[in-house]
Amino acid sequence: MSGGVVGAVKRGARGVAWYLKAMLGEDAYEKYAAHHAARASDPSCAAHEVMTEREFWRDQTDRQDKNPQGRCC
Repeated sequence: MSGGVVGAVKRGARGVAWYLKAMLGEDAYEKYAAHHAARASDPSCAAHEVMTEREFWRDQTDRQDKNPQGRCC
C-alpha cells in the first residue's frame, strides 16, 4: 500500500470512530466542556465551575435515573 492509501484508511477509521462516539453519547463531556469554555465570559455562567469528567458522568447517570426515557438498558 502506498502512503496515500494508508492515510486515507486512517482518516476513514478516525471518522468512523468519531461517528460512533457521537451516536453513543461518548463525546458528551467534551461537548459540555467546550460549551462551558465558550460561555465562560457570560456572568450568569461564570459562577459555575466546570465539573470533572467523573462528576459529569455521575450527574448524567443521576439525571437519567430520575427522569427515565427510552434507552436500551
